[in-house]
Amino acid sequence: MINIEWRKDTLVLLDQTKLPTEITYVHCTDWRQVAEAIKMLRVRGAPAIGVAASYGLILAAMEAGRLEAPFSEQLTSLYEFSETLKETRPTAINLAWAIDRVISLVKGQVESMSSMSDVVDLITKEAIIIHEEDVSLNRRMAEAGATLFEGQKNIRILTHCNAGALATGGLGTALGVVRKLHENGQLERVYADETRPLLQGARLTAFELYEDGIPITLETDNMAAYAMQHGLIDAVIVGADRITTKGDVANKIGTYGVAVLAKFHNIPFYVAAPYSTFDF
Repeated sequence: MINIEWRKDTLVLLDQTKLPTEITYVHCTDWRQVAEAIKMLRVRGAPAIGVAASYGLILAAMEAGRLEAPFSEQLTSLYEFSETLKETRPTAINLAWAIDRVISLVKGQVESMSSMSDVVDLITKEAIIIHEEDVSLNRRMAEAGATLFEGQKNIRILTHCNAGALATGGLGTALGVVRKLHENGQLERVYADETRPLLQGARLTAFELYEDGIPITLETDNMAAYAMQHGLIDAVIVGADRITTKGDVANKIGTYGVAVLAKFHNIPFYVAAPYSTFDF
């Protein structure tokens, strides 16, 4: 199931607010629609937000190019649009990372460009690179994460929120590792917290893994302690919205509680995230 796709002059996004009961796509032809989709969690997950925002900048550049103004003023409008887009989801650092990366590229090459058409072409190429890079990073994280469990069988993983394909441009971060373990025949089951208040675990993680035929048990958030106490969990793997240079991790509300429980029960706790999630 594709959750982000660039089709000529349109960004197509899977509306995750409708899952799991309805599969609906939002067709964005205006950067404000992309901003609204990010703000309303139609597209969510730190890496996916970064990818969507980079495509949104193509639409922003197209609009700036339609303004009856000198090239310099059109660029100023693009920069203003990008700042508005950046403010839609301040917690996920990948959003600012992707926008700053694209805009820095434009500013660095603006002397060699004469029109917004050139800018649109440049942003389009970079947005596609960012998307393809995320797919590659997901694959490599899955492979690296699986090495943590070499020689182990019948592994039971607990995860919180959704850090899967729906949250990225590829396999997923935490769920990328899960998928690799399943592929290797090492995975017994995934336990997914429901993740209040928006139920990303119940609506998205359970749906995503069930669709892929991966054994999944959905549990209420306050069942994590019980599952650990009864020896049902071998490791915890989650994603992240932001990671500091000290290694501190910000993730969906409830993650801290899971981390404390894992420490108390001597269960390994891992965070899977691409470099774009680090706030340098």
